[in-house]
Amino acid sequence: MRMERERALLAEYGRKMSSAGLSHGTAGNLSIRDGETGLIAITPSGVQYFDIRPEDIVIMDMEGNVVEGSRKPSSEYGLHAGFYRANEDKGCGAVVHTHSTYATTLACMGEPIRAVHYAIAGAGTHEIPLCEYATFGTPELAKKAVAACNGGRAVLLANHGLVAFGPNLEKAFNLASNLENLAQIQWQCLCTGRMNVLTKEQIDQVLVRYQTYGQTAAKDGSLNGY
Repeated sequence: MRMERERALLAEYGRKMSSAGLSHGTAGNLSIRDGETGLIAITPSGVQYFDIRPEDIVIMDMEGNVVEGSRKPSSEYGLHAGFYRANEDKGCGAVVHTHSTYATTLACMGEPIRAVHYAIAGAGTHEIPLCEYATFGTPELAKKAVAACNGGRAVLLANHGLVAFGPNLEKAFNLASNLENLAQIQWQCLCTGRMNVLTKEQIDQVLVRYQTYGQTAAKDGSLNGY
């Protein structure tokens, strides 16, 4: 069985995603890309996360062909492949797509996630942009989402959810989780009618600080701040 370790990780993090409330039911999807072969391991379509076993994970190539697996792959495999292609220079090794409550609420409001807290710098940017609406599982959505990402590591999909990526599944998942927390903070600020948004220059300073944050400097192209 190909990519056994990656299959096990995806099954594990699917359960984590569901338990954390980042997606409900069968919504959302996760994937890991093998940098050597270029193959993608991705969660199956329409299967409850607590029911997914490693053998249910589907192995695909970058063109969307199933290489191994008996299940139908996530309908968003094109979205995942698009982010891998566009961010290879950033060491993109995993993609997490959630329908988390607060991030999706902002996406339905037409609001990006703004720099209401300096931790947004974990996404490598001062704002999580909003991709305009397109039907799920279509090449149009994949194209729009990748273009809207604009240099960061995450994007909101209008009336849909959030996409985050990182060098590995743990960091991509942690970023998606942290951004959900920031979206909740922003929502609470909006409810009070008061919101102090940090400037790009202030976040740029945080990005510099993040390079030496933690026990060791990151060597995988990621930021230590998340």
